[in-house]
Amino acid sequence: MPHATLYRWTEIPPEQLSPTLTRQFLSGEQCMMARIVLQRGCVVPRHAHPNEQIAFILSGSLRFTLGADEHSATVHIVNAGEVLVIPANLPHAAEALEDTVDFDLFAPPREDWIRGDDAYLRHGASPK
Repeated sequence: MPHATLYRWTEIPPEQLSPTLTRQFLSGEQCMMARIVLQRGCVVPRHAHPNEQIAFILSGSLRFTLGADEHSATVHIVNAGEVLVIPANLPHAAEALEDTVDFDLFAPPREDWIRGDDAYLRHGASPK
């Protein structure tokens, strides 16, 4: 019989992936939720993944650049209380315009994060 699992963010150890980016995440069978804290100026480099992403900005503001290159990119500034849905395989980057708390949902779960195969985030997220 299926069972529910209760998580508390205070009990999930944060990963300090760079000087300006901290991440916590939990995963179910079909989706993953992450709490990401970015300091103003933090840049998450352009990347893509086979997971649909739903980004909810709890506080602060992120500039998302979506598309394969800077010249044809679409830019969305997502502020506190707003949500951005990013389709699977769409290249994107983000920059924290102020200190930001972001909750991301991924479906299916990010296997690269679970394996720790996310060097672009561990070494790439840095002040501009």
